[in-house]
Amino acid sequence: MSEDEVVDAVRQVESPADAQPTVDELTGPERRLDGRVRYLWAARATVSALVLSLITGVAGFVVLNELWPAAAVFTFLFVVGLALTVARYRAWLYEVRDDSLFLRRGVFTRVRTVVPYVRIQHVDVSEGPFERALGLASVVVYTAGSRGADVTIPGLTPERADDLQTRLKQLAIVAEGEDAV
Repeated sequence: MSEDEVVDAVRQVESPADAQPTVDELTGPERRLDGRVRYLWAARATVSALVLSLITGVAGFVVLNELWPAAAVFTFLFVVGLALTVARYRAWLYEVRDDSLFLRRGVFTRVRTVVPYVRIQHVDVSEGPFERALGLASVVVYTAGSRGADVTIPGLTPERADDLQTRLKQLAIVAEGEDAV
């Protein structure tokens, strides 16, 4: 047996292919969302501005016989929507910790969410049509608890979303084993 074959055999014994990764291997630093999510949020803000300016335009034309209120409403809402998109992106981050998933988000109201792995029921990866067009996906983590006990991490690449789903599943299995009765 050659020296390389011996080294490969030792590696297989030390870390077999079916070995579960450790918690340290599954956790990581704080991460931001993919920057392309800003385009998705900006598009949604633009559509909202268009719809509200259209309503304002119809009302303004009926009441004042003028269309300038619609232009003013669109401009205002468009600028505010873009500013909120940037602020929302800057506020969003998540971290896979040793014992929980941590999320921080919110522009006006800062929300910090800690999801203990023992509470995770299942994890979905979701890709809507607009997300797919931008090469994005979302991870939805369903937890034990009352109605609406789920959190969504938007703006991930499909690869990162799949990786996060796998890591959360493995961490939930490890946590359940530790807390099993």
